[in-house]
Amino acid sequence: MAYVITQNCCNDASCLAACPIGCIHPTPDEPNFATAEMLYIDPDTCIDCGACADWCPVDAIKSDRALTPNQSPYPAMNAAYYADNPIQPGWRYKQAPPLLTVGRAPLRVAIVGAGPAAWYCAKELLAQPGVEVSMFDRLPTPFGLVRHGVAPDHPATKQVVDQFRFDRDQSDRFELFLNVEVGTQVTHPELMDHHHAVIYAYGAAADRRLDIAGEDLPGSVAATRFVAWYNGHPDHAELDPNLTGRRVVIVGNGNVALDMARLIVADPDQLAATDMADHALAALRRSDVEEVVILGRRGAADAAFTTPELLALTQLAEVDVVVDAPNLAEEVETASDGAARGKLALLATLPTAAAARQASRKRIVLRFNTVPIEIIGTDRVEGLVVAATEVEVGADGVRQARVSDRTETVATGLVIRSIGFRGTALPGIPFDESTGTVPQQDGRVIDSESRDPLAGVYVSGWIKRGPSGVIGTNRLCAKETVASLLEDFLADRLTAPPAAGVELARLVRARQPDTVDARGWAAIDRAERSGGAATGRPRRKIADRWALVEAARRRPRRRLALSVLTRSR
Repeated sequence: MAYVITQNCCNDASCLAACPIGCIHPTPDEPNFATAEMLYIDPDTCIDCGACADWCPVDAIKSDRALTPNQSPYPAMNAAYYADNPIQPGWRYKQAPPLLTVGRAPLRVAIVGAGPAAWYCAKELLAQPGVEVSMFDRLPTPFGLVRHGVAPDHPATKQVVDQFRFDRDQSDRFELFLNVEVGTQVTHPELMDHHHAVIYAYGAAADRRLDIAGEDLPGSVAATRFVAWYNGHPDHAELDPNLTGRRVVIVGNGNVALDMARLIVADPDQLAATDMADHALAALRRSDVEEVVILGRRGAADAAFTTPELLALTQLAEVDVVVDAPNLAEEVETASDGAARGKLALLATLPTAAAARQASRKRIVLRFNTVPIEIIGTDRVEGLVVAATEVEVGADGVRQARVSDRTETVATGLVIRSIGFRGTALPGIPFDESTGTVPQQDGRVIDSESRDPLAGVYVSGWIKRGPSGVIGTNRLCAKETVASLLEDFLADRLTAPPAAGVELARLVRARQPDTVDARGWAAIDRAERSGGAATGRPRRKIADRWALVEAARRRPRRRLALSVLTRSR
């Protein structure tokens, strides 16, 4: 008997430190950690102690005796990893000893952003005695993509924020400034005037474009906007996507694409038990969509979605998931990577798109070797011209998709591009337009020209490394950044701020009277949870910025606010 890691693994590696025998892999010091779909427990060496399950922030680790029917494939998936990656003697994760600031003057750090990358940084910093942290975000609510990106029907994944719990001493050293835009209402020099260092961890909220004709027609939207719309993001609540047609086409086949497809065809009555935004739930109840087509430029072996997400998709009730992959059989035969073999084997069990449809059932089509050429329509989207691609393997072994001259038009009223996120620049901070990231070395921001570190300026998360990994990947990214910051502090490379923290609070509130602090967020959280409880939902999200600010003004006592802050999603 053993423990098993299941679908919602967040890859933050908290479980590794808990395992007494080192049977969870890959570890952060192994070369395949960054690209692994999830972590895996070796069933042959697991001693069934359950320590890892206690540490998992998203409840992804289960005893193999307590798996649900939908989780039954995971023991084989965990074991399969070790068939390709057998455990070696002494193969255990060795964490670097933490730097300590004991005996030093107080260290004040500002963090720009309030998503997981920012919170992981705050958690690392507040574990140090005497460190004070100020966190800023332009939205009136914290938690970034956990609140506005994770699918509403994935509540376990949202539990990751429950680990950001602060004790009384840490809470006294933490201040939250929400609904404050850095670069507009407070500048980088002003942050440096009040802190030893600033960490930029504001993510990558922009989208990558297809750069094809018709992309700006009404009915052509970015996944960033569509996901934010159904998750109640106040900047995108008015999106109103066209769901009156029979078909939706999603370009790109990562996990976000699968999330969108699943939610579009899901039973609205089931979604009504989630925290999906009211306006999105109402729109999906009126939807006429019967089919979602997900396009991938390359073959099935290069699909960006993970095996756990594909498995969950195939388990949807009353929805057929079919495959259009001309070279699937060949790809199954030639797959060499273990994770790819498992994914391809699962795809091979699905019906083909040519199979007869059941009129009463919706369906999702996973279509490969297809590239968009043009979005067509007069005053709105009416179709998408696509071309078949042929995969060629170059001399370097890299597969490339060559566009053929075989085209067709797919009728649709809604095209969603889901080909990746991209960071944006902030005033006064170096930015690399080619990568959409802030240039850095070990988390230290570097000058774009001289490549020298900028004293006291750091970066973490997607704006540091690009939109890669999952939520938990930000934990190790934050550890690296904070380690660099503490090293610089202990080596006297940081300049003591000339102004006090209390002066910054007065400055910010003078420029933004609607600043939302920890007590304000606690009031919002309480209002949303209360609204959801009336209908059996976890929360009823407030999707209007000014309504959020109004809710924040009904503030509870401070200690209650900090307690709610650290357990809310």
